[in-house]
Amino acid sequence: MSLKLFDTVPDFTQSSTVGALSFYEWAGADWVVLFSHPRDFTPVCTTELGAVARLKPEFDRRGVKLLGLSVDSLDRHHAWANDILLSQGVEINFPLIADEDRRIANLLGLIHPNASDTTTVRTVFVIDSSRQVRLTLTYPASTGRNFAEILRTIDSLKLTDTHKVATPADWRPGEDVIILPSVTDEVAGRLFPQGWTEQTPYLRTVALQEHTP
Repeated sequence: MSLKLFDTVPDFTQSSTVGALSFYEWAGADWVVLFSHPRDFTPVCTTELGAVARLKPEFDRRGVKLLGLSVDSLDRHHAWANDILLSQGVEINFPLIADEDRRIANLLGLIHPNASDTTTVRTVFVIDSSRQVRLTLTYPASTGRNFAEILRTIDSLKLTDTHKVATPADWRPGEDVIILPSVTDEVAGRLFPQGWTEQTPYLRTVALQEHTP
């Protein structure tokens, strides 16, 4: 199985650092960032887990839960958490799935044979409250993930789910957004009575200053 945008993530139950974790029940009404690691005690992933733990309040504020996965045992996960605390100065404050049998990795399509036929690739899924995939990112082993960019993408997704807009390149919350081309000027006039800037007939930008994550 290879999950694509707007595919539904299947439910599963698996051991984790917080006990048996039933994915749908655990996620509840929240969004989820599920991110995988090739194995425990790897240097890049150690820095990533520390970075995510420090950013957890930002994900909490947006109604997003964090869930890590590695094809290692629960005992190794707990031992790795001690290393992360020692080296990164932060405790792991979200669950890590213990996927020693690779059942969940295979279910979610996280084994890429050309990279490795035994370990998971470093993938990120952003999953909305209806369990649909809204973003996928797969990184090479040598490059640490940018979790600030994942937060930015979540801000964009949540904004564009509730307004008839898209976000431009390098957009940050509070900056102007793009009115969807499918929205006529007549409809845009009702939606955005403050007016907009027309760069081309299909590129109209407007302020939505009320949106802050």
